[in-house]
Amino acid sequence: MKADALRGHLDSLILAVVEKEPLHGYAIIEALQIRSGGELDLPTGTIYPALRRLESAGYLDSAWSETSGRKRRTYTLSSAGRRHLNGKRKEWVAFSGVIEGVLKPR
Repeated sequence: MKADALRGHLDSLILAVVEKEPLHGYAIIEALQIRSGGELDLPTGTIYPALRRLESAGYLDSAWSETSGRKRRTYTLSSAGRRHLNGKRKEWVAFSGVIEGVLKPR
């Protein structure tokens, strides 16, 4: 699936994968791949700008960590990010119900 198909949904997907545990950028990419059954294979050039945007909006917090001698920026969901994600989930349920109602064979 191409990044263009995710327009308007990428931020919510990122927030959802960091909801349970702090993750660094590459781990976020891997989590999206795993949780989508391999359908989401997004390049770093798509993910990292989104992470910066979400952090600037106050939806993600970040901190530097060191693993095996490598420094990585790790992202966690902020309380504002949790509220935003919950709102986006409600919007998705309503939106997908409308689309399904139109596309469903009669």
